[in-house]
Amino acid sequence: MYTESINKPIKGISYSSSLINLLKRYPALFKSLGQSTDYTTFLSGLKALSFMILSESKAATEFYKGNSTGANLFSAIEWKYLAAIRLLDYIGNSGRSFEDLNLNKRVIINEPLKPLWEWIAMERKTAGEDYFTDMLHLFRQLTGDIKHDLPGRPKVEEWMNRHSSGLDERIIRLREANKKRILHNIIRRIDSGMIHSERYHFQPDMTFDEKYQLALQWWETSHFHLKFAVRTPELLNEMLENSLPEGVMEIMALAKAKKIPIFVNPYYLSLLLVNPPEDLVNSDLAIRDYVFMSRDLVEAYGSIEAWEKEDFVEPGKPNAAGWILPTYRNLHRRYPEVAILIPDTAGRACGGLCVSCQRMYEFQSGHLNFNIEKLLPKENWPDKLRNLLRYFEKDAQLRDILITGGDALMSRDVSLQLILDEVYNMALRKKEANEFLPDGEKLAEMSRIRLGTRLPVYLPQRITPQLISILREFREKAEKIGFSQFVIQTHFESAMEVTPESRSAVDALLSAGWIVTNQQVFTAASSRRGHTARLRKALNDIGVLTYYTFSVKGFNENKHNFATNARTMQEMAEEKIIGRLPVSMRKPFAGFIADGSEMLQKISQVRHDAGIPFLATDRSVMNLPGVGKSLTFRTIGITNDGRRILEFDHDHGRRHSPIIHHMGKMVIIESKSVAAYLRQMKEYGENIGEYETLYGYSIGVTEPVNPLFSYPEYDFEATGEITNLELILS
Repeated sequence: MYTESINKPIKGISYSSSLINLLKRYPALFKSLGQSTDYTTFLSGLKALSFMILSESKAATEFYKGNSTGANLFSAIEWKYLAAIRLLDYIGNSGRSFEDLNLNKRVIINEPLKPLWEWIAMERKTAGEDYFTDMLHLFRQLTGDIKHDLPGRPKVEEWMNRHSSGLDERIIRLREANKKRILHNIIRRIDSGMIHSERYHFQPDMTFDEKYQLALQWWETSHFHLKFAVRTPELLNEMLENSLPEGVMEIMALAKAKKIPIFVNPYYLSLLLVNPPEDLVNSDLAIRDYVFMSRDLVEAYGSIEAWEKEDFVEPGKPNAAGWILPTYRNLHRRYPEVAILIPDTAGRACGGLCVSCQRMYEFQSGHLNFNIEKLLPKENWPDKLRNLLRYFEKDAQLRDILITGGDALMSRDVSLQLILDEVYNMALRKKEANEFLPDGEKLAEMSRIRLGTRLPVYLPQRITPQLISILREFREKAEKIGFSQFVIQTHFESAMEVTPESRSAVDALLSAGWIVTNQQVFTAASSRRGHTARLRKALNDIGVLTYYTFSVKGFNENKHNFATNARTMQEMAEEKIIGRLPVSMRKPFAGFIADGSEMLQKISQVRHDAGIPFLATDRSVMNLPGVGKSLTFRTIGITNDGRRILEFDHDHGRRHSPIIHHMGKMVIIESKSVAAYLRQMKEYGENIGEYETLYGYSIGVTEPVNPLFSYPEYDFEATGEITNLELILS
């Protein structure tokens, strides 16, 4: 949970002095740095030194020049050469100015090496200890004082085994006790008259045991959990046996005063452990950090803006990616093949509020909310829906529709049935119209449909036989007109969310022939050693394929949950790697997502044949404003308080709007330093010695799209024309 000490350097440690001591051990290096008469001479000397080191490696030199890239960067380039590249990037980008969106858009001048020179040459300290810590590790890397030894599979599995699963028998028993406690509380509140409901009430002559048995039946329905969701800090604490620390309650009270919605349903609340055994302390941390708000979020609420520039839409005018959209609220688009549909239904609500939500700005405006009964579709919704789907029907490149929100499965069955029926009708009209067009002029036909939902995690009771019937029937008829990929795109954050209930929900979804994929947000809590690898295995064990692992979006509002992009790269290179398929198995693996009904058996067979603990089918990326999903970056600067400045390029391995070639690169100033992140890990109980190589990850390379998730080939030649696009170039 949230603390503020991560912003304060560890007392008694002077990293600036340690840096001087390190440099003195290398006289030639110290002489070139310490005897510069001015800053320009200092940079020239350091540049010459860096080039001299880099010249030892042709591969590193070519990478620095941008002549070669690749996801196997860290196995091809030695650690010290990456340090030399970073120093050259620091020097090459000195003097540039950037808006620091963590500091209310204050313009800062990038001078990453100036505080170092001032400290060495004049013993004047103009930067904080986090800056010098980062510099100390940079020069340790450059001089070979620290090596990059990758952990083997046994070590990664040791880390994985530290993290519990919601399917562990101990965890199941603890949560059954939580469920009992929560239901007893609800029964007492009904009996005392604090809750009045025509649907949920007891007969006067019922015993407490009879009431409890009835409440157990209610528990199996999604409506019950939405009706009895906790909406105040006081009730939240009461349901958790008044176990929340004073600091957490203070922040939650501030959130309430700022009208930040609080919405935790009884099922998800039962996943939080109250006074757990010592060895399970922090086992539910990733869940808690999705429920309890940080002071950063509370202070920023009211001024949060959409992270993606494409989400700023003026109907009829191109968005940041150049796409012309007919509406602000309902359609979002970044790429040629796919657009997002957000229905005007209860799908604008969720089963709970994730405090790192990418659409927090929409909760802030009130458009997304938890007034579920008031979110029922208006009378004109069917007509509006048909008009929205004409956008897909007439577009030359759209072939993939992602229905989300909010949460797609928060829509009632009748609403979801209407949406799916209209999607089918739209796709059929598009296919029939193509019959009259010659090859080369045919429009892209619909081939993929995705439902974005967290309800298998937040509210598995929503996955009913009626819902499965709707999904199965849609699949059976839609595959006859060209749809071949039916995807439930969900969001498990922790193996602790993989419960008997969520497993049953996934089983049901797979039985309808849809596949289930996961998008995890790589929060600080879920970035602990082995945590995400453990999640991948837990998901594979129930038939879920991992799809994306996202860096946390946003600025100060998500500072607490932000894990540095260096940690994303470290996890990718040191932990995820043990789940890589051999190259020889990747192509045959690509074809089996067409039908989810045997997915669990297929995943198990592939893991067995490859001899790996999980399938690392997810791509680690950051969703960037304007640039799209990418993890291709260089560290081009560092602020005086140690926060890194990253310059991202777009992912060259997938199609973008043509505007990408005119946009240039995207600069992001991270919201916390690597040192602050490590202090947070220490507070979480981590041994930060296990993260020693973290500072060295200063370059990112985007992983290629897994062939598993590629679009199917058409049996015709589609047009190359791009419609609904207008490029306005500055």
